[in-house]
Amino acid sequence: MSAFDLVFALFGLLLGLALCEVLAGFARVLKLKRGARPVRIGWLTPLLGLFVMQDLTSFWGIAFMARDQMDASNLTLVTVLAITGGYYLVASLIFPDDPADWPDFDLWYDRQNRMVVGGLLTINIATMIGTGILDTLHPMPEAPAGPAGEIGFLIYGLSALALFLLLIALLFVNNRRWNVAMLVALNLILLGGSILEDFI
Repeated sequence: MSAFDLVFALFGLLLGLALCEVLAGFARVLKLKRGARPVRIGWLTPLLGLFVMQDLTSFWGIAFMARDQMDASNLTLVTVLAITGGYYLVASLIFPDDPADWPDFDLWYDRQNRMVVGGLLTINIATMIGTGILDTLHPMPEAPAGPAGEIGFLIYGLSALALFLLLIALLFVNNRRWNVAMLVALNLILLGGSILEDFI
């Protein structure tokens, strides 16, 4: 068993549980009975759930790319636990435990969005710092130079900047229409990044 296998066992479990939390939230919404007490789901909570799932998947990919740089030290395990545990906590806040108790999911979003978005912002900053430390301690072989590498680096930098700015804006903007627009933009940035990775 390699060092990465040991570390991956820990964060694979927690990331899987975090994904299950979000998917279970979507499932609870789909199971709502159309009865005397209708529930308005809206766009905010589902878009936030979709973004968290994409962000989790993106982190999983980053961790896999850094597999040769990781060791099985206690510091690595604690760091991985903090990041993946944060994802699990964030994922558990997206949907209400009992959707029938919330006739308007936008009210739930208003109550929870700062904790979710603040958690995501903290996790992404911690991931960038951790990746930077890994690159310093255990540098990866240099990627081949050329226009494709430079374009990929530029696109990654601009999308990361846009992602952070939008997350910060979500912490302060209360207008629901703007929140929907920013969540759509965040989802498109991650989706676009995933697609472009195959071409650059």
